[in-house]
Amino acid sequence: MRPGAHQRGFTLIEAVIVIALTGAISGVVAVFLRGPITAYFDTVRRADLADGADGALRRMSRDIQASLPNSVRVSGNFIEFIPVKGAGRYRTDVGIGAGDDPLDFTSGADTSFDVLGPTVTVASGDSIVIYNLGQPGADAYEGTSRRAVSSPYGTVANVKFASGGTPFPFASPGGRFQVVSTATSYQCDLTSGVVRLWWGYPIQNTQPTSSAALTALSANSAVLVDRVTSCAFGYASSVSQRMGLVTLKLVLSKDGESVSLMQQLNVANAP
Repeated sequence: MRPGAHQRGFTLIEAVIVIALTGAISGVVAVFLRGPITAYFDTVRRADLADGADGALRRMSRDIQASLPNSVRVSGNFIEFIPVKGAGRYRTDVGIGAGDDPLDFTSGADTSFDVLGPTVTVASGDSIVIYNLGQPGADAYEGTSRRAVSSPYGTVANVKFASGGTPFPFASPGGRFQVVSTATSYQCDLTSGVVRLWWGYPIQNTQPTSSAALTALSANSAVLVDRVTSCAFGYASSVSQRMGLVTLKLVLSKDGESVSLMQQLNVANAP
């Protein structure tokens, strides 16, 4: 630097002007960006709600469609069904084997039958169901089409079960039987804003329709989906139909956004 040369920088007025211009430009940019940014977060929020509702409906549909024929029942905010653990075919007639053990539908004293085809796995607490119609006199819930499995347990080719005093009410045209254990329910709990899963409780003649009743049955519970503001379950069927129609509706809401999904599914009712 030469002697006597003067340094020069920004004056206070120039700095204030720059700050003011920067603020004005930032404000203009913010106005133009606010819309896209808000739309982006709205889209993310709606997608999150839709994913939650869709996942819940898929899980419920999968469980219900794999349930025991004619075991779906709806009361208020509860839909209940009996999951199937296993299935097979029972021997209907004596064959060429001396030890063949067919199932006798004329005597309540018969307490065993041969499994035709692949063996089946049974455990303590399981029951055998044959030709469940979900109607009085042939209902797994009331126990008329269901019998408790007896020892031996494990993988067996001959199933033994407790005598019900009377034979099974109806033979299956296809010689089919199902292995079941406990019941499962889904609850639309709007007080807590969730759909709740209840499972692992004893099969009851009367459908439990409160959290207190299910808790008293030592049912396990877990939240399937939250942020629920509305939901509804429906079921339509008749004993003469081979299919039932289940309707599931869910509305999820968050920060002013709502997503409503409905799913209808057919359940096989041919026992």
